[in-house]
Amino acid sequence: MSPAASGRDPPSRSSSAIVADRPSGYHDLKIDACLLADKSVPTGAVLLSCPFTVGNHRWRIQIYLNGNTPEAAGYVSVYLLLDEDVAKPVTAQMQFSVMVERRALFFLKWKKQVVSMKKEVITLASQHSIGYLKFAKRETLLNKQRKGKPLTIRCSIVVHNASRAVEAAEKSPKADASAPGVSPASNLSAQLGHLLSTGRGADVEFKVGSETFAAHRAVLAARSPVFAAELFSAMREGDAAGVVVRVDDMEPRVFQALLRFAYTDSLPPETAANKREEGGAMCQHLLVAADRYGMERLKLICEDKLCRHVDVGTAAIILTLAEQHGCSRLKKACLDFVCAPGNLKAVVASNGFEHLSTSCPSITKDLIAMLAS
Repeated sequence: MSPAASGRDPPSRSSSAIVADRPSGYHDLKIDACLLADKSVPTGAVLLSCPFTVGNHRWRIQIYLNGNTPEAAGYVSVYLLLDEDVAKPVTAQMQFSVMVERRALFFLKWKKQVVSMKKEVITLASQHSIGYLKFAKRETLLNKQRKGKPLTIRCSIVVHNASRAVEAAEKSPKADASAPGVSPASNLSAQLGHLLSTGRGADVEFKVGSETFAAHRAVLAARSPVFAAELFSAMREGDAAGVVVRVDDMEPRVFQALLRFAYTDSLPPETAANKREEGGAMCQHLLVAADRYGMERLKLICEDKLCRHVDVGTAAIILTLAEQHGCSRLKKACLDFVCAPGNLKAVVASNGFEHLSTSCPSITKDLIAMLAS
């Protein structure tokens, strides 16, 4: 007998969760090499970045190229400024990093973090700043950057907002899709995938090698902070439809997979193919591309898949990727495999070990010492 027939109301089912509200983002400040090398810059002379927004708060980077105080002369001082008036102090996590452009595997360019300082918890009131008086020596930074290239200082922020409760409908195991009040499964990814395939309403074109890909700036900006900055910068905002962006140092099939993930949140079939080598190679390409465009979810998915592709033939190459792109879990998986009895000697003799030796000499030195012992 149904609840309606028996005169009883159907049971009510619902659920909720307490989630942490932690919006995050970063701002890259580029500084001309000539400014960093100029020895006439006075101590205490401050430079300000353009304002940027993270977690609905307005921020700026303050930088002193010859120190903020006499005791810091010869150093670069950096600070994060809360550039607004707030009713109560803002709590956040802050990290300053110096990013140097390097050429990585598969002819892709990547940015390596060469200097980094992090504060797990900071509290800032209106128009207040916090940072590092002696962030790095000027000479050190000049030696690390490519000759004539700008120095990039990245400020990463995670704002610690209050936790909040969210509702989640409980799914009945016997729910009938045709019954009133039961929503069908979402087909948003399929619809966005169709939008990408047809190119309808596209307002940007990407030239990748000999191929062209049509896309939608709003979709890409929502999925990638790098795309957002590139496609909606001051230069681009006034452009009409038909913006053309050249993407260098990336294979067309890799960029196509990146676009597909941006629209559908899914990976191309070859990453899950029976051909282990083909799937692993695509994941390596995509991890580099995901890091380049700040797509953290894609990067983590590729990292997880590559953890299962570590073997004697790939360990050195994947370890290089993990070290270059800050993938701590993937690096641990590689080192665990290499340190297992019988694997270290085989990995040192593999083709990828020479590239590891060039790119990550400190790791190579440790591995050779382990082998010698």
